[in-house]
Amino acid sequence: MTIAQLIEEILFEAWKGSEQLEAFQQAFRDKVPVPCEGSIAGEPVTALRFDFDGSERRGLTVKVQRQDGRAFVLSAADIAFPPRTPGARYVSAYRQWMGAGPIVKPQPRVAKPAKTADALDVVLLSKGDRLAECRLLTDDAPFALHPRRSVPIVPGEIATVTPSTPRPAGSTGHLTGTVDSTRLDVKALGLVPLKLRDFGLWDPKKEYWCDPGERIPAYARPIIAWGPRRQYEMEQVLPGEIMDEMSDPISDSNDLRDAGDHRGAYRLLMETCRLDLRCLDAHSHLGLFEFDRNLGLAIRHYEVGLRIGELSLPENFNGLLPWGMIDNRPFLRCLQGYGLCLWRLERFDEALQVFDRMLWLNPGDNQGVRCLIGDVKAKRRWKPDRF
Repeated sequence: MTIAQLIEEILFEAWKGSEQLEAFQQAFRDKVPVPCEGSIAGEPVTALRFDFDGSERRGLTVKVQRQDGRAFVLSAADIAFPPRTPGARYVSAYRQWMGAGPIVKPQPRVAKPAKTADALDVVLLSKGDRLAECRLLTDDAPFALHPRRSVPIVPGEIATVTPSTPRPAGSTGHLTGTVDSTRLDVKALGLVPLKLRDFGLWDPKKEYWCDPGERIPAYARPIIAWGPRRQYEMEQVLPGEIMDEMSDPISDSNDLRDAGDHRGAYRLLMETCRLDLRCLDAHSHLGLFEFDRNLGLAIRHYEVGLRIGELSLPENFNGLLPWGMIDNRPFLRCLQGYGLCLWRLERFDEALQVFDRMLWLNPGDNQGVRCLIGDVKAKRRWKPDRF
């Protein structure tokens, strides 16, 4: 069983972050016999117990004992076990679920390594059960990527791969190799920016802000003082949309998810990204899929959609993208998801900038971020009941 399959087995029917951490806790307790020998940063320790105290931020912990008899608690992701032991296998699964790489131990260099193939930069397009679909930066022809170890795939990111098979050729090519790293560089993808349609001048003095006699909300005052600005609608791309049947991939994915077919919904979103990386709603819904499961992966999905949308905005863009123009909503959803992830990660200043930007883009604030800014300014931790 691969690590990816082991993760699926552990998380079967566990969708929320706390449920998944409880599932990992139970798996460690059932499958990793304690006490057992391990190491922390090369120092030998004995693992005594695996726990989850309910804090998603802290995650799974392990109580360990040093050789001098002192005991302490640390993240379960930081302990290393000997290869081919249950502890090593389950720590690898937990770290992969977190979006972290394997624990790397420095090894003495005993011989000159054999020359390896030159690394390739590929654009990730989608993820299947056992492989990913991608393309070269310089070629639109897709091909299958078989990673030598399972890694999180985020459509729109660029992966650096060290191949162990010949360079792929054409849409039927296959590439097996090691994914060394991933990065986000949307300008390198060669995408055609989404179109912006000008809807004329927006005058803040003609908008409804509050009932007569009430004070104008604090967030609205600088927006009103700035004066009129132009408003736009961003093109929305929905590959696979069937207008006559009122069907589109995002609605179909939501229907599958509501029916309990989470895997089918996820696959449909990935397929939509494969057809056109500019479908911002696919990125936002993939981020939502991971929001309670894997925050590190969720923010990457949201940011891809956000940065692709920004390709359409001129430098120092000062216009509006109102929620009432429905094709703006995918971009605004990506922006909101990104800001919420920053808040959950306690990157408060960055989250505040995102929420402030949302208010200037959409002063009507249909997404309710004006109610969150106070908590973010006060650096209060994110709570599920605030979303």
